[in-house]
Amino acid sequence: MKVIIAEKPDQASKLASPFPHKKQQGYIEIRPNSLFPEGAIATWAIGHICELLPPEEYNPAWKKWAVESLPIIPEHFSYRVTKSKYKQFQVIQQLLKRPDITGVIHAGDAGREGELIVRTILMTCKIKKPMQRLWISSLTDKSIIDGFTNLLQETDTRNLYYEAYSRACADWLIGMNASRIYTILLKQKGISDVFSAGRVQTPTLALVVKREKEIANFTSEPFWEVLASFQIEGKKYDGIWQKDGESRLFDQQMAERIAQFCEKKPARVQEVKKERKEFLPPFLFNLSSLQATANKLYKYSPKSTLDIAQQLYMKGYISYPRSDSSFVTPGEAKTFPDILDKLAKKEEYQTFFPAPISSIQQNKRYVNEKKVTDHYAIIPTEQVPNTSKLSQEERNIYDLIVRRLIAAHYESAIFDYTNITTLVDERATFISKGKFQVQAGWRTVLFQEKDEDEKDEEKLLPPLEENETGKVSKVKVKSGKTQPPKRYTEGQLITLMKTAGKHLDNKDLEKVLSKTEGLGTEATRASIITMLKDRKYIEVKKNQVFATQKGILLIDAIGDKILASPEMTARWEQRLAEIGQGAASAQAFMEQVKKLTHKIVLDATEQSAQWNFDGVDLEAMPATSSKFTVGKKVAKCRVCGGSIVDKGKFYGCDQFNKTGCKVTLPKKLLTKSLSMTIVKKLMEDGTTNVMKGFKKGEKTFDARLVWEDEKQQFTFQFENNYASTSRPSNKKMTEALYS
Repeated sequence: MKVIIAEKPDQASKLASPFPHKKQQGYIEIRPNSLFPEGAIATWAIGHICELLPPEEYNPAWKKWAVESLPIIPEHFSYRVTKSKYKQFQVIQQLLKRPDITGVIHAGDAGREGELIVRTILMTCKIKKPMQRLWISSLTDKSIIDGFTNLLQETDTRNLYYEAYSRACADWLIGMNASRIYTILLKQKGISDVFSAGRVQTPTLALVVKREKEIANFTSEPFWEVLASFQIEGKKYDGIWQKDGESRLFDQQMAERIAQFCEKKPARVQEVKKERKEFLPPFLFNLSSLQATANKLYKYSPKSTLDIAQQLYMKGYISYPRSDSSFVTPGEAKTFPDILDKLAKKEEYQTFFPAPISSIQQNKRYVNEKKVTDHYAIIPTEQVPNTSKLSQEERNIYDLIVRRLIAAHYESAIFDYTNITTLVDERATFISKGKFQVQAGWRTVLFQEKDEDEKDEEKLLPPLEENETGKVSKVKVKSGKTQPPKRYTEGQLITLMKTAGKHLDNKDLEKVLSKTEGLGTEATRASIITMLKDRKYIEVKKNQVFATQKGILLIDAIGDKILASPEMTARWEQRLAEIGQGAASAQAFMEQVKKLTHKIVLDATEQSAQWNFDGVDLEAMPATSSKFTVGKKVAKCRVCGGSIVDKGKFYGCDQFNKTGCKVTLPKKLLTKSLSMTIVKKLMEDGTTNVMKGFKKGEKTFDARLVWEDEKQQFTFQFENNYASTSRPSNKKMTEALYS
């Protein structure tokens, strides 16, 4: 009899569902059947049930955060069972040690992390029974039975384990040492907070901070454009003045002189250029492109999209979502006619059928086995759901995936582009551009996925011939201002991570993405963005990503060193992928990581001598709550002499349960963050420095916080620049805060 180890409880249930079975405590008994004549036992991990040991378990001296103990580099890495998951680990261990268990079927997610999770359990249990690997990309009954019928050998996926293990150990080394050295050194500069740094999160943060600074340093300039309306042989159209490819003028008087010159002047069509362009349907989805599209259309965060897709996968409606490929194998392509036939019967998709192209099996834009990595593209399975029974979020994501597959069976979209050059009085040049859709093609299906520039109304130009003449009927000057670069959306940040920070036009993106190893993997990018939010390095407002003062400060401290380099991290990902393919040595990679760890500690120590944070608003830094700071003493309580401690969402006196002391302070006050430094100063001195930018309603003001001992609470001491004519009294403001 064999033990099947899945990655999660619901996954184990799904794997057992095609067979007669009975649920037990912590496992499922699969009764004897044609595939398992002796029966089988399906059990499960709970994600990463084992974790790498913390530093102090290698060496007690490493528990203290001190520069002299860095870098921390264990001779060998070891795992332990996560305390909260120990009960399930014991279930697995007892099953594996049963004498009637002759082998193991590794049934974790068919990817790097799934490989690591289950093999780590076996290693921690010290079990060496023969192992086979279930490798499937969907959880339909057919896929499950096919997968168990065609199990892989343990050696087939061993290199993926080496890759995942190397990544975990490398991230531990870089994260543990970088976080400690920067936290310690910044504390020496008076900044008391935990600064987490890492191999992937820090270069990603650096991209956001770079854009934040580009916006902050941008100086808007006014410009003017000259627009003209023409009447040529009875035909009307508009154009914009242009010289040397530039239409903007930064001298208003010059713009007005050009407009005055052109008024009622004769005009001649100098050149007519026509070009027909064909746009192929987009590739099938991989996870990054699905996350980017869902963010653009529905404002879903990358993590939300992954979670929703995972739910659809567990229900058997789509293939494995953590895929980095946009291609399918010929075997998968053979299933498309059956899938499309079922979709055609659904009311919401009936209008798209019959599709113009009956089969794409020979189309290498979609069917290319050489470009399929661990998994093929995200596609709907033959198990088509009743979409009315899905949640709205599930319907939206399922609909995106379905439409991409249908669109692949449509023709190209075709547009005619026209550029007209008009000369006014044989001197001033005006350009007119038009676009006409000749064939909608796949855009009929993916109307909701049009690019921003495609949302503009198509400008139709009249049929014009070169050297036709007429006159300027109207001319005007239009003013504008140069705009700073836009902040990234979460979807754009996912794409930027995929391309290792390279900005690419859409036409280039599809060609490059399949070759690029970016920051992190398909499976981890969403969690990296979530981590940056949790650690108060970035904020997302209205789907725009902002760098916080804390995030900016960390990147300023790191500077241009290797830790913040997207290119270096991308090269690491490439080397890790080579380990997974058996083309590179895990041992050699880890030696390089150890050398880099030494360099990161050395770089930070040398840089700290030149750090100067005089221009940084330290009081505006968001306070971080983490396992490192919750419970941390912040200051002595002014009321009872106890300690004001970090309680997670607020600061409060640690004597509340003993004496009933009710002193509390918020971490956010009228849009301003109260750092530990501010709270400490308020408790010790009874007042803070002037804090700028409090906001109540539409009014902003500057004020100090002042502690009133009699009332045992703080109040505001306003500065003179509070602009409201009906300024609230301290009493009213305090009542509003404490009510």
